[in-house]
Amino acid sequence: MNYELLTPNYCMSIKAVIFDLDGTITEPYFDFDAIREEMGLTKDSGPVLESMQKMTPKQRRQAEKILQFHEEKAVTESRLNSGAKETLSRLRAAGIQIGVLTRNRRSNALAIAAKHNLKFDAIVDREDGPVKPDAFGVLRICQQFAVTPEETLVVGDYLFDLLSAKAAGAIAVLLANHERANEFANYADFTIEKLEQILEIVKSKEKLIH
Repeated sequence: MNYELLTPNYCMSIKAVIFDLDGTITEPYFDFDAIREEMGLTKDSGPVLESMQKMTPKQRRQAEKILQFHEEKAVTESRLNSGAKETLSRLRAAGIQIGVLTRNRRSNALAIAAKHNLKFDAIVDREDGPVKPDAFGVLRICQQFAVTPEETLVVGDYLFDLLSAKAAGAIAVLLANHERANEFANYADFTIEKLEQILEIVKSKEKLIH
């Protein structure tokens, strides 16, 4: 685990953890290159949601149907990442609030929770406001939890998760469970390989303030 970027600003106890959904709580599922191709986009067209905003109304309606199909299929076939359920349970037992920040839809996050018997204290999805990498979602959840970003870990497997954390002033944790993780590591305050290691970060910060 990378502790090199620990700074005095982070000598506060952790009161909340905000998770990404696909690839973080659940195993990676989406093949965005295939989704782009199905939507008539090129592989280098950029993130799907942002590309959809540039479409004509007719194109966007069709693209939304394609995205909805893949998102609902992802719920049906979802599998939890190793240690996900245990980590969430231990965070909850420690009195730490759990949020989900996703570019997916709230209904799908709730369906994931129901399928795998998980509980999220707050969910911010793409319909609530600007999506990651914007700071909006992190700040919204912190407000709902009545905590500061400095007291909050944001855990994700992709660059946008880390950028949204940094933009909000929260602590960025990279789950390095895929081959592109090294591309994003410089944007993380901590890098972990397993979700259980979040508990080590929480414990280390408790020791710093006692």
